[in-house]
Amino acid sequence: MTSISIIIVSFNARADLERCLDSLRAAPPATPHEILVVDNASTDGSATAARNRAGVRVIDAGANVGFARACNIGIRASQGTHLLLLNSDTIVPAGAVDTLFAELQRTPDVAVVGPRLVDETGRAELSFGRMITPFAERRQKRIARSGLVDQLTRRRHHPDWVSGACLMVSRADADAAGLLDERFFMYTEDVDFCASIRARGRRILFTPDVEVIHTRGRSVASAPEATHAAYRRSHLAFYEKHHPAWAPFLRLYIRLRDRSR
Repeated sequence: MTSISIIIVSFNARADLERCLDSLRAAPPATPHEILVVDNASTDGSATAARNRAGVRVIDAGANVGFARACNIGIRASQGTHLLLLNSDTIVPAGAVDTLFAELQRTPDVAVVGPRLVDETGRAELSFGRMITPFAERRQKRIARSGLVDQLTRRRHHPDWVSGACLMVSRADADAAGLLDERFFMYTEDVDFCASIRARGRRILFTPDVEVIHTRGRSVASAPEATHAAYRRSHLAFYEKHHPAWAPFLRLYIRLRDRSR
């Protein structure tokens, strides 16, 4: 039986994807697993590069369908009892996947677990937080700019969400939540997904016992304007879903900010 399905969404980030897959090949999880790459119509040879690696199944999404929908395509095509959503711009060290899986096995009230994310220099990323609200967003930005990130990311705790750059979830919980909401093309889908899981009385866990490198790679850098536009659309969609009273103010703010650019 396949215990873990590792699902990687790829879009024009061949070098990052190859590094990610190489890290999984160099130190493969001991837990029975499969690796699926869902390619969002890349034009840089990403899909071909992934197909040339043994043990990797590539699914062609047919278009750039966004992160949430591509993840769902991979989830529906996979067989594992647990799912690891993994960005193509990550590098996974030995034992990381197995330790995340073990966390879910020994904490039955936890549905989702996320690791400590660091860049290539070892600097920690604020990869968890409180449910998005206007006030929580301001707090998150203040913390990210402070010198507290390293300290805060060394504490095991139960936040409202963990980053979808590396997120493990049981299939049963993912199915019960209805998978990822595909209205979020890119960004905030992980916060929304965790909120759907918490709404069923399940918990989210951040563990510093696992570190995964997150390089924040080429998919974003290759199309910065499109990325910013996708972020604004997803951000607004999130408020329309979770905080409809705030959505008109955010819509106005986005319009004014776009005019000033």
